[in-house]
Amino acid sequence: MKALFTYFKNLDRRVLYGALLAIVLLFPLVVRNDYWISTWVLFGIWVILGLSLNIIVGYAGLFQLGHAAFWAVGAYTTAILNIYLKVPILVCLPISALVAAFFAIIISKPILHLRGDYLCIVTIGFGEIVRLFLYNDPFKITGGVNGLRGIARPSILGLEINTPTDYYYYVLFFVLITILAMQRLENSRLGRAWNYVREDEMAAEAMGIDTVKVKLLAFAIGAAWAGVAGNIYASRYTVIAPETFSFWNSVVMFCIVVLGGTGSIPGVFVGTLGMIVLPEILRHVLSAILEWRLLVFGIAMVIMMIFRPEGLWPHRRYRLELRREEPTSS
Repeated sequence: MKALFTYFKNLDRRVLYGALLAIVLLFPLVVRNDYWISTWVLFGIWVILGLSLNIIVGYAGLFQLGHAAFWAVGAYTTAILNIYLKVPILVCLPISALVAAFFAIIISKPILHLRGDYLCIVTIGFGEIVRLFLYNDPFKITGGVNGLRGIARPSILGLEINTPTDYYYYVLFFVLITILAMQRLENSRLGRAWNYVREDEMAAEAMGIDTVKVKLLAFAIGAAWAGVAGNIYASRYTVIAPETFSFWNSVVMFCIVVLGGTGSIPGVFVGTLGMIVLPEILRHVLSAILEWRLLVFGIAMVIMMIFRPEGLWPHRRYRLELRREEPTSS
């Protein structure tokens, strides 16, 4: 096992990434099973959600347990525009991102002075307010408890994206775009400012960083990407309901980031595999375990916090901080 790990470690990264990309591209052509292709489409949507939350929690160090609310804003914006005004899905995509970012700015600005547990509690409340708003439907546009149905599929150059295989490549495109954007953000001036704020907000402020603006941008960009995921989700399933965007799903997103490795892009993939794909596999192998999945997730979180607090695939900087290791010259 150690020899195999060493072999992969010594491989040229370009070769490794090229092989991985080839496997991902050929997957639906080889598997030819709509159920498993659809599972990986769902995996891609949750990866985008996990990466969007990673901006807020991983990069900026802000506790956020109401992220499903921004996912809901993106999904409902798409559904309302498409069903009532017949706006094409692809046109709804940037609008959903902007509306989610707008809500994030409006909601988060008054609470940016809060930290830790207090911020976490407020975000939980915000998530529940959005869900109850959708559930009660005061303006008669969200469909109440029944939600909205009949959302159109996206169409590119007259070709409608309809089958699971079509959606596999459609979601894969957005996952790749998201990864590239996250890498650019992480290495940008804004990304470094998020790191400073996460490490020591007072010191960052003393260095001349506008911490309010930096934290506001973390919420807005993270929410915008969740809005994109909402657009994709709404068009994929053509029906949405308030229960989809519950507090539980906000917890799942948070677990994806923490279990995978805070601030780590590969960690989000590992966390999503554990939280989304593994239960689907177990659904067929051990159906009885689903009744105990909350207990299983709870135990897994406790074990993780004790034995591997930095996550399964942590960012190198976080691993060094948590384990107090000295960086090596390599």
